[in-house]
Amino acid sequence: MRRIVAIAATAAAAAVLTIGVSAPASAAQGQVTVFSSELTPLDTYVNPSGCYKLPIAAHVLTNQTDSPVHVYADPFCVTPSLTVNPGYGSHVAAGSGSFSA
Repeated sequence: MRRIVAIAATAAAAAVLTIGVSAPASAAQGQVTVFSSELTPLDTYVNPSGCYKLPIAAHVLTNQTDSPVHVYADPFCVTPSLTVNPGYGSHVAAGSGSFSA
């Protein structure tokens, strides 16, 4: 009985360590860059994962990741989206948009 418990505990510990060390499968590798104006620095999102609200004056988004990026008209990534493939960019509406990777 003790041997079974020890084996189960070892397997559980190995699984926890493996999950804790590995990167999320959905994280895009690379960066998304957003241009707002000539008077402000670029906003850069490195290895984005999840939903990000765009800066209020956002004008152009470039996808320099290895995965498609989805641009939304709302700040919560819930409306229909425009897909920006890796190596491409898109104009974005100033205001309350967002993107997800």
